[in-house]
Amino acid sequence: MLGVLNKMFDPNKRDLKRLEKIADSVEALAEEMERLTDEQLKEKTAEFQERVAGGTSLDDIQAEAFAVVREASRRVLGMYPFRVQIMGAAALHEGNIAEMKTGEGKTLTSTLSVYLNALEGKGVHVVTVNEYLASRDANEMGELFEFLGLTVGLNLNSLSKEEKREAYQADVTYTTNNELGFDYLRDNMVLYEEHKVQRPLHYAVIDEVDSILIDEARTPLIISGQAAKSAELYGLANRFVATLKKEEDYSYDESTKGVVLTESGIEKAEKAFGIENLFDLKHVTLNHAINQSLKAHASMHIDVDYVVQEGEVVIVDSFTGRLMKGRRYSDGLHQAIEAKEGLEVQNETMTLATITFQNFFRMYDKLAGMTGTAKTEEEEFRNIYNMNVIAVPTNRPIARDDRPDLIYATMDGKYKAVAEDIRDRHKKGQPVLVGTVAIETSEIISNFLKKYGIPHNVLNAKNHGREAEIILQAGQKGAVTIATNMAGRGTDIKLGDGVKELGGLAVIGTERHESRRIDNQLRGRSGRQGDPGVTQFYLSLEDELMRRFGSEQMKNMMTKLGMDDSTPIQSKMVTRSVESAQKRVEGNNFDSRKRLLQYDDVLRQQREIIYKERNEVLASENVRPILEGMLENVIERAVAMHAPDGEKDWSLKGLEDYLGANLLPEGTLTAKEMEGKSSEELIELIRQAVMERYDEKEAEMSDERMREFEKVVLLRAIDTKWTDHIDAMDQLRHGIHLRAYGQTDPLREYQSEGFAMFEDMVMAIENDAAKYVMKAEIRNNLEREEVAKGQAVNPKEDGEKVAKKPIRRKVNIGRNDPCPCGSGKKYKNCHGKG
Repeated sequence: MLGVLNKMFDPNKRDLKRLEKIADSVEALAEEMERLTDEQLKEKTAEFQERVAGGTSLDDIQAEAFAVVREASRRVLGMYPFRVQIMGAAALHEGNIAEMKTGEGKTLTSTLSVYLNALEGKGVHVVTVNEYLASRDANEMGELFEFLGLTVGLNLNSLSKEEKREAYQADVTYTTNNELGFDYLRDNMVLYEEHKVQRPLHYAVIDEVDSILIDEARTPLIISGQAAKSAELYGLANRFVATLKKEEDYSYDESTKGVVLTESGIEKAEKAFGIENLFDLKHVTLNHAINQSLKAHASMHIDVDYVVQEGEVVIVDSFTGRLMKGRRYSDGLHQAIEAKEGLEVQNETMTLATITFQNFFRMYDKLAGMTGTAKTEEEEFRNIYNMNVIAVPTNRPIARDDRPDLIYATMDGKYKAVAEDIRDRHKKGQPVLVGTVAIETSEIISNFLKKYGIPHNVLNAKNHGREAEIILQAGQKGAVTIATNMAGRGTDIKLGDGVKELGGLAVIGTERHESRRIDNQLRGRSGRQGDPGVTQFYLSLEDELMRRFGSEQMKNMMTKLGMDDSTPIQSKMVTRSVESAQKRVEGNNFDSRKRLLQYDDVLRQQREIIYKERNEVLASENVRPILEGMLENVIERAVAMHAPDGEKDWSLKGLEDYLGANLLPEGTLTAKEMEGKSSEELIELIRQAVMERYDEKEAEMSDERMREFEKVVLLRAIDTKWTDHIDAMDQLRHGIHLRAYGQTDPLREYQSEGFAMFEDMVMAIENDAAKYVMKAEIRNNLEREEVAKGQAVNPKEDGEKVAKKPIRRKVNIGRNDPCPCGSGKKYKNCHGKG
């Protein structure tokens, strides 16, 4: 009954009817386009661009533009998009996912919607999973776009900034998802506006969209590096601070916990470190380390604010007295305490910038994707990316024979049966593609085939150039190819002469993947464009998926029936139970990706605020108004701390010390001058004194140099505090699941603590910027400096070391570790169950 209702109300049918109407209107223009000369066809692009600039919507010219590309494709590429490809392109233009089976020509399909959207002149990104595919598509499809007068760019990891900028300026840019994300992060670390390479993110078409937005969604992109603050510096600062005397070298305000160096302390610091001016911009890092060390000595107390356990500083929650394992003080204070307690100062690589693919791709104005397998994850695409999955019919009916799974009692029995099946098929010349989940499985099968003397190729995505060559041969008579399930994505296996008569390509799966999509992807390698083919999966009761989902009963049943290891069960019921197990795993994986997104959304909101502020600084001619706003906030906080309205216990001496150390030359405003004034009057008095000093500073130099000095100060403050903050958030994220033991929701705790930490960071940026703009001496060789160098390992599968390239960090969770979802259970009893 439910099946009948589903068929009646199938939303996919409604979508296809709509797309068919568009295909009708495109096909109706075929003859008209055929009559145009090459020149007239090319002129259509300029005509469309003019109409779009004049306010005509892309939908209004869709049919005509698609018809132009279709005709141009016939002339340039010798390929004429089928009706189903027009329908797929229309789905892409709407910002949806076109599910098209392997061999249905997704690459050509994308050209129609890419061309249409490129007419707006805002740039279209075509995203693929690896550089080999990006280069191949840019070369092949680039001819078509260039014929029609559009520019084509190819963005590779090896390009210089200038070359990357040129690639992004093109109407159509082919690139990988990794490179896109890293370029975005790097653009938000540049010191000059003109160093950016990307334009605003407008429209992207993602090839193999399920691989990029689902499989890789749990792996954030991370640029990490060694920050300028080194562990050694905290050791030096600690040894220096230990020699200082309270009141003589620094003043400590008990009520505000504020610690500042006096004139005597500043002189001692300059002498101890052999420098002329502690407030010079080049000594920002040293000054910061000394201040944090002072704070660690004067205001942070062991067994009150923190404890030392197993050689680590563990924070004590001041409200509950609970230990906050996994949490670190930010801004270098943790390192200063480690140095004070004589522990090893942690100077792990810092996370300088990070983003998940989920949040990166959601920044595009419009997003579309193509794949052979997306229907199983439709809910996730709709909920997270607001994209519907439209299953586009095949050009010719599928003639492939998908056989029910064969289940063996043991892995050995299964592998033996796989090898014998390959041998039999190879004897008659039928090409075979063997899909394995793991590299070690491919080696086991390879060893069996060597014993049988069967020549074969083993493919595991290490060499994309070699991959293409192997895939080209995989459909030839007698070819045997062993591949990991993901290998060969985006490349078609074409059948050689006489192979159709032998039954087409045989695909053999050595076990089921935990995701049905990956299995379907493997099946889809066979039976392209109506070709014959056969697929057969071999399972054993010892496979991980079977072990996790009640294979004991089946094992008992096989024993009772007296079945030995050479006799498989072939049962649709078993196949169905495997698929229901896969659905449960997919559901769990979706939950964990959703959870990751909820955590990353906290950082996303913060990232947007900081990047917006940073871009304003880079783009502004004059940032003095921004600094004046910061100075006012700093003054108000200083007065609220030392002379709070409505309270009698004012510390005007503490306020005098604070102003002398941070905003004004010592002695400019004394406690005596501030006596008898209200909090508001104090704020105004200090503000006037600070602005007068600011004006004096500006009068001492040219306008141009002052403006550059302000930018140097601001960028330095933002970048230093932001990278510290990201690192602190990273530490918090890793330790937050422990809060579940205290019956609190880790996500809510992360949101509230993350927000409080962000507010602290904003204040720290304002304090630093205010201090350095007022106290630093301006040198002749003013230069904007990176606060840290991003350096890492190139994300290649072979692990080849390359300096200063971004890395992607994968989080490995042990089976007995607490589950990162925050449930409080062990990973193996929660999301690790699958």
